[in-house]
Amino acid sequence: MSSNGLIALLREVRHCRVCERHLPFAPRPLLQAARSARILIVGQAPGARAHATGIPWNDASGARLRAWLGLDSAVFYDASTVAIIPVGFCYPGRGRAGDLAPRPECAPLWFAPLLARLPRIELVVLAGRHSQRHVLGALAAQSLTATVREWRQYAPRCYPLPHPSPRNQAWLKRNPWFERELIPELRARVYTVLAGDGDHS
Repeated sequence: MSSNGLIALLREVRHCRVCERHLPFAPRPLLQAARSARILIVGQAPGARAHATGIPWNDASGARLRAWLGLDSAVFYDASTVAIIPVGFCYPGRGRAGDLAPRPECAPLWFAPLLARLPRIELVVLAGRHSQRHVLGALAAQSLTATVREWRQYAPRCYPLPHPSPRNQAWLKRNPWFERELIPELRARVYTVLAGDGDHS
């Protein structure tokens, strides 16, 4: 498939209005991708600040995610290197305990066609339970903690992470092994993938 196919698909996604009547604001699908991308970030859905600025992961969660990956903003937002495709493309609104779950329409409609146009992905980062359920399917454990704890069975292609939201600080304190064991391996994998990325054809 040519890069034109991906460009056309991205344009179509960015004009999607399928779940418009369920959203608190006008649809603003947020994603980035290029055929040369080696790393894929699969999140849940944009937050309020990301929606307002039009920049995915443009909040405290994004800052923590970039720290976990060992990437600065320049590399993270370089679509030729890093693709960002969430389970839900638009901000879903607030609920009682934080943002609502991603809208269920997005992933079945768009995820597989987008992934099919990203032939060079070597590393898939799954941030949060919704992304893990969608990508891993039956391979995901019953809980987020169990899935993340079993990260070695998904590596080196996939790394399941808790959502990097500040709301998950208590989870990080209860699970110190995550930053002690998984994060160094993830950063090493990111470095290896990027070190081999000398061709953006």
